[in-house]
Amino acid sequence: MGHQLGVKIIAVGSGKGGVGKSTVSLNLARALSMRGARVGLLDADIYGPDIPLMLGLKQTRELKRWALGRNPAFGMPLLEPVDALGLKVMSVGFLLAERQAFELPAQLLSSVTRQLIGGVDWGDLDVLVVDLPPGTADLQQHLFATEDITGAVIVVGPQDAAHLDARKLVSALRDAGVSIIGAVENMSGLACPHCGERIEVFAPVDASRSVLREIELLGTVPLDPAFARLGPVPEPFVHIADRVAAAIA
Repeated sequence: MGHQLGVKIIAVGSGKGGVGKSTVSLNLARALSMRGARVGLLDADIYGPDIPLMLGLKQTRELKRWALGRNPAFGMPLLEPVDALGLKVMSVGFLLAERQAFELPAQLLSSVTRQLIGGVDWGDLDVLVVDLPPGTADLQQHLFATEDITGAVIVVGPQDAAHLDARKLVSALRDAGVSIIGAVENMSGLACPHCGERIEVFAPVDASRSVLREIELLGTVPLDPAFARLGPVPEPFVHIADRVAAAIA
C-alpha cells in the first residue's frame, strides 16, 4: 500500500479455517474505528470471502472479466470500497456474484492481492485490517514478502488442531520477518444460558502444544450466538483492540 504513507497494516491470520478469523477481523476493525482511527478492512480470502455475508451485503451480477492492473498509472480507475459500519471495506465478494467461483489461475493470485490493496481508493486511512485466508499458502507468503505489514494477529480456537496449525503460521511469519502482535483465542468457553456458569465445550489444549507458549494472548472470546449479529462491538473485542492499538502505536 505504498501510495499511502503512514497507514498501518494489521494482518489477521489463522493456521486453519473455521476458527472465526473473519469474525475477529471485522470486530477488531470496528473496535479500532470506535477508538477514533480511520480504518479499512480488506477481505483477502480470495476463494472464500465471508466479510460481505457478515455485513449483509451480496453481489448478484456475475463478473465477466477481471481487469488486472487497475491503477491510475495505467489509465484505469481505482476500485471503490464499500462504506459499512464506519469502515472502508473491500472484498472479492463485492466483485463476484455470491454464487460465482473465483476462477483466475493460481499464478495470478499475487496480482489480485496487490490490486485489492494498492488498486483501491481507500482514502486517508490510519489502519488497514487484512483478513487473510487460513493457512500459509502462496497468497499469504506473497503478502508477507511484498507489503510492509505492521503486525499480525493470530486467531485460534481452543482445539489441538487449531493450535498446531497456528504454530506453523507463527513460523511462516517469523521467517518473513513479520512482527506478531499476539493471539486471540476464539470460541473459548460458553456461558450457560440458564445459570451463567462457564462450560468448556472443548478439551483443554495441552500446554506443550499450545501456540500461547510462543506468543502473547491478547484476549479470549467466548462462544456466543450474539457475536454473529451486527450489534454493538462485544466487550472482548474492545479489550483486544486496545491491546493491538498499544502494540502498533
